[in-house]
Amino acid sequence: MSNQDVLVTYSAPVSFLASESWKQVLAALQSQLPLRSIHWKSASRPNLKTIQELELTLVPLDSLRDEHASQVPVTLLEKPLLNLYVVTCEDNDSYKTNVKKQIKDWHSAISQRKNQEWIIVHVVRSDIKTTDRKFFNMKSSVLDKIKADFNIDKRDRCVQLSWTAGDLSPVIWADLVNKIKDGLLSALDSSVSQREEEVRRSESQKQMPGWNFCTFFILKESLASSFEGVKLFEDALHQYNELEVSFIQVLREKNMSWFGSLIQPVDDDDSMPLLSITKKHYRDLILANSISVFDFRIYLLARQCALLNKMRRPSEICQKVTNFLGTFGRRLREAEAKLPEYFIESWIFSSALSVVDQCDAWAPTTELDSIQLARFTASKGELLELAKTQFDIIGVKVGHLPKKPPFATTCMEETALHPEQISKSSSTRRISNHEVMLAIGDKEAFYDLYCATSNRAIEMYVKAGRRKFALKLHGFLAALDIHRGRLASALAIFTSLPAHYAPHMWISLESFVLSRALDIHAELENPQDREWIHILLAYLKTCTNDMSKELASEVNKEKSVTQLVRALHTAAANLDSDLIHTDHPIMAVQVFGDATCSDDEDLAFVNATVSNHLPCDVFVDEINITLRGRDSERMKFIAKVDKLPPGQSTITLSCPSSSWGLYTLESSEVVMSRVHFQWQHMGTVATTPKGNQISLVRVPRSLRALDVQIRQPQQTELGTISHLLLVISTGQNDISRATIKPTPPSGVQFNYSAARLEDEGTGTLEASDSAIVLLDAPIDADVIISLPHSDASRYHTMKIWLNVTYNTQSSMGVVRTLQASRVVTVSLPIAVNVEDFFRGKTLFSKFTISATSHQHVRISSTELQGARSLDGVKISGYRPSRPVVTVTPEHPVNFLFSIESSNGPVLEPLNLVIKYRILRDEVEALVRQTVEAVLSNMPVEKPQYGSLRRMLIDKLVAQLESDAEWVEAYRATGEIILPRSFEDGGDFQGPIREALAQCRPETASPCPWKEIKIPVDVPRMSIVTAAQVSVQRPSLPGDIQSDQLPPIYAGQPINATLIFKTSFHWAEKEGKQRCYTMRYDVEERVKDWLLCGRKRGDFVATDGGSFAVPLTLIALHHSEITLPKVDVRPLPISTQASMGSTVPSADVCQVHEAEKILILPRGGRSTYIVGMGGEYE
Repeated sequence: MSNQDVLVTYSAPVSFLASESWKQVLAALQSQLPLRSIHWKSASRPNLKTIQELELTLVPLDSLRDEHASQVPVTLLEKPLLNLYVVTCEDNDSYKTNVKKQIKDWHSAISQRKNQEWIIVHVVRSDIKTTDRKFFNMKSSVLDKIKADFNIDKRDRCVQLSWTAGDLSPVIWADLVNKIKDGLLSALDSSVSQREEEVRRSESQKQMPGWNFCTFFILKESLASSFEGVKLFEDALHQYNELEVSFIQVLREKNMSWFGSLIQPVDDDDSMPLLSITKKHYRDLILANSISVFDFRIYLLARQCALLNKMRRPSEICQKVTNFLGTFGRRLREAEAKLPEYFIESWIFSSALSVVDQCDAWAPTTELDSIQLARFTASKGELLELAKTQFDIIGVKVGHLPKKPPFATTCMEETALHPEQISKSSSTRRISNHEVMLAIGDKEAFYDLYCATSNRAIEMYVKAGRRKFALKLHGFLAALDIHRGRLASALAIFTSLPAHYAPHMWISLESFVLSRALDIHAELENPQDREWIHILLAYLKTCTNDMSKELASEVNKEKSVTQLVRALHTAAANLDSDLIHTDHPIMAVQVFGDATCSDDEDLAFVNATVSNHLPCDVFVDEINITLRGRDSERMKFIAKVDKLPPGQSTITLSCPSSSWGLYTLESSEVVMSRVHFQWQHMGTVATTPKGNQISLVRVPRSLRALDVQIRQPQQTELGTISHLLLVISTGQNDISRATIKPTPPSGVQFNYSAARLEDEGTGTLEASDSAIVLLDAPIDADVIISLPHSDASRYHTMKIWLNVTYNTQSSMGVVRTLQASRVVTVSLPIAVNVEDFFRGKTLFSKFTISATSHQHVRISSTELQGARSLDGVKISGYRPSRPVVTVTPEHPVNFLFSIESSNGPVLEPLNLVIKYRILRDEVEALVRQTVEAVLSNMPVEKPQYGSLRRMLIDKLVAQLESDAEWVEAYRATGEIILPRSFEDGGDFQGPIREALAQCRPETASPCPWKEIKIPVDVPRMSIVTAAQVSVQRPSLPGDIQSDQLPPIYAGQPINATLIFKTSFHWAEKEGKQRCYTMRYDVEERVKDWLLCGRKRGDFVATDGGSFAVPLTLIALHHSEITLPKVDVRPLPISTQASMGSTVPSADVCQVHEAEKILILPRGGRSTYIVGMGGEYE
């Protein structure tokens, strides 16, 4: 029925049908089939439908008999949709006499048929040339006459086929194929529209007496079969889906007069293939209104699945069958007493397996992509699991399986749904599935079939990537092993399953599996070792979550959590090594509030809330938490605890440390003998549990605790080994032994063994290559240690990590820690540049000192010092008028020194010694001095003096750092004006403000001056030349003094002499005996001077020699003009040592550089003629 192709009839003159040419034409036409890409746009459908391929059956018109229309509609394709008439006439006369009448007779017969189209095909041979049709030739062709006689409406149903025998080209057949497509679509559209109207008319009459659902079903199914025949499977499936909805509506209305009973079982009903529509005469039963609901639903399902198969959707077939077997199986429970015993289970089992086999035959896996294959495989797994479930029910009923979870779950559900069907079946029939019958009678056969079906379902789930479903079936197999006495195998399965369940939050099933594992472990009398502890901890984890009642009820009766926890504590003590378990939910640790410090020792306290989620006491030994600071410093707080009661407990933990700052809770730990429960509270997203929030803990600073600061030494000498000073403030600690390990950044190394104490009597140092070891440091002492280090010039500031461990004389057994980082500036706060000027035997050096940062630098003095053994050298310096000079980033300071050497060049380096201090250090020292002076006049107890002093100093420094408005006033007058926001919370504010606001000199601060010594090499110069342009005075009258030049006018020639004086005083000894060729070049200033004479030339330089050249200068304009400069440079000299030439060093001094000549304007008269315009020009 559904496989019937579309019928197309053909007809032609008898003589042509009997000819060989027709056979060739028919074969060629059949070679163009099937039709492809047919697009159907129906007025009753909004969307365009595409038929990819359509098979046609070409039959002679005479072979069809006009029979009366059947009262039982089957399909619209029973009758042809298109009729073809083939004509071979080539001249008009033959057409008029014979062919026209033949076509007319055929057309008259065809036109009487409803919903059928027709086409007249005029076949001509392509190798016969037709006569050209002239403009005045009114004679028409045969095709034109056919169209004029038979194209009654606007539609063209005539087509010409220009064909030669053996020519199968699609181009030749394109017009005919398109006409066939149009005709078929037109006929199909009219047929479908008529049948849909009949269906709507029948459906609208369903409330009227006499309406029959089975008749309506057959009518609508004919429409679905028609769609299936033209390969519109989606539309066909839609019709069956609508029929299913209509049936459910009838079922709800309980109007079942058109059906038989719910089920009328016959032989093999429980074992026949579910999707076979040939096992029974379903349509005859429907027409007879005697089909049972059971058979009707199976037939409807089979037709839907057949269409889904043609649409290549095998996974939907399996899902549809799974839902059908589940829902209709529960419906059959209503008539279970009338059915053979185990009929429902056998029918579901056989149907599920048959559908799996049928789908494998329908859809080979090679035709599916990866996604479709995964869905298909998973759907088959669900069918196989449904088949396995039937054996759970059978096994519990016949006693092959225990009546307890997990096997009894399905059986209890069915009994709860239909408690009235518990009585034994009254039917005398028996089921026909031999495998099920054998499994019912033979326990081993039952187990084999149960395991085979389960393993087959597991295999499908694994291939589909559904591990959870496969693991659930593994749990059933493990429970079966327990029932069969295979405990070792069951323990292996139950032990491995929780690791797969936990990530998917299947808590109930995980709890059940673990409880069974504990039971089996006890039955086997295995030792309570690490493996047992892992199982128990996993089980206790599930106890903190909600468990399903059906799985937890029996577990709670048999398991006592209290006994398990006690057994865990005993087993933990017997372990040979530590067992770490992370993020276990039976306990939780959180920190609340800030930490506090002890007043008597370096000890910090923090309160923590420990939650015990079990309903019993948990015996533990220790609780500790780790706080992490900004620079990865850590503080570990510990508390000794015996047990944790259920619920929340508040515990105070302590840490012997002097560290302080803002910390976050990094980790927590509860120690139970050898078992360590650990939780990470911060880290990456993948490692931090979702429930843990970041907890901030502020550890206050104890002003009496141990502290370590790092600073630069007071004296720095460039070119020597660098040092840093470690200032260790002992506070309230009488240090017995302290190990200080400063860690520098990469590229810098500390020489710990070379560290030394700056002051005696503050302890002793023990030699060590890995750290600084300080012994016997007293209370309230500042121990200063000088620590040498390698070159750190690559850094402006160094961040040094400090790790200090120490114990005191009063508590030798307590090891205290200090972890912190310190930032110290290692670069110099000032930069020095030097510029040298040679003047004969005197060298002038200008040192420019500038600040390298935003800090202001005070300079007390600068000295250029030479070695004591240096003879014949006199150094003189410029002394500023003010005792202290301030260097700012915007205003550097210059210092000038002169060096006079009687013995030639200075061979030994000199030292530039600068005494300076940072303005910030200067003010901080003033603040410290002021605070100490104010506190000395106040009644302050000695134990509070140190902490109060440090608190006030830190607060004042912080206030001054936050507001820089006081800086300018302090530089001018020495007054320190505190910001208005400063408050100390006591009686010290007024006296401190008054003391700091006093005027003071620049040297009043007690801050010591730092000293930096910079080695300075005195430069050497082979040739020092003094160039001078000397203007000659002409002979003057007696009334003019000789030291004055006469007036000089622009354009007036001026006689001058170019004089060069050379000196080798600053050259090496071997260079003083040589002669050098020098080249001079007078600067050409074309806007100021016109030069006449030797402007460029060479001369020979000797030590103390001179050379003169006459010049004439002409000023080009009037003004006060400087004389031109003279460039003098040595020429290269050849040397035997280097086998080449070298240029000696030289310096030129312009003697006349500061001289200017006043040029007066020249007087005179000029006449200009200016045109005024007009006609007389």
